[in-house]
This record gives sequence, structure tokens and C-alpha cells, in this order.
Amino acid sequence: MAETQKNEPFETPTHAEIKAMTPIHADMLEASNDDSVWVAAGMTHVLVTTIGRKSGNPHRTPLPYWRDPDGHRIVVGSFAGADKHPAWFHNLADKSANPTVKVQERDRIWHSDAEVLDGDDYTSTWSALTVDRPFYNDYQAKTERRIPLIRLPE
Repeated sequence: MAETQKNEPFETPTHAEIKAMTPIHADMLEASNDDSVWVAAGMTHVLVTTIGRKSGNPHRTPLPYWRDPDGHRIVVGSFAGADKHPAWFHNLADKSANPTVKVQERDRIWHSDAEVLDGDDYTSTWSALTVDRPFYNDYQAKTERRIPLIRLPE
């Protein structure tokens, strides 16, 4: 995509703040189509619903996305550079519990066969993404794990 997808400056929330804000933000997304809810720090969000691989319960997670050159939404399992992957990523990556995930963007809902990127696809996507959103490089520097990238095709 030719247009920039840079974010606006923001202060990274703590892991505890992320956990506390997630259900509140998910409720707000489901209740409104307003930009003030769907766009934060210049980044448009999707609401991803996975099924807990242990609990079997649905889990809603608001995530900012970036579009790859083909226009697909890419979400990042950064958890602000935590040492462990976010729970939603484990649920999404477990295809036995989540063969597809529910994705909502405003009043549009679809089921996506989420793709965890690897190899050259990961490398080229990470390089392009971090030109627009360099803070992900800061998150990567905080952890030894490789931060996952997930494509959400429609």
C-alpha cells in the first residue's frame, strides 16, 4: 500500500493496564461505530474473538491493525514486549480450538482463517510494518521471543 499507516504518539500502557482495559475497550467497540472508539493513536482496530483452548469460552480482544501490501489486516502479538505471548495469540494459534476466528471492524463481521506469518513473509512484513510503527522494534528489544505477526484475511 502506498499510503502511510503511521501511528500517533502514545504512551505504552503497562501489562496490568492492558489486561484491565481490554474488556472495557471490547465492550465499547461492540457498542459503537464511532472513530473515537475504533481508532486509537491513529491506529484502526479490529475486535478478534477466539475460543479459549482450555476453557472453551469466547475471548474478545481489541487489536490495532496494519495493512500489508495486499490490503490484508495484520495484527501483532506484542503484548508491549512482554516475555510471554498474549493469551489471545495462544488461542488463535491453536487451530483445534480455533479453526477460524471471528473478526469485527465496526459493523462488519467475518470469520478469518488467521495466518501466523513465518519465513520471508514474516521478515518482509515486519520490515514494512516497523517503518510505519517503529515502536514495535522497541517492544521486540524488550523480549527474547519473536513477536508474532498474524494476517486476518477476509
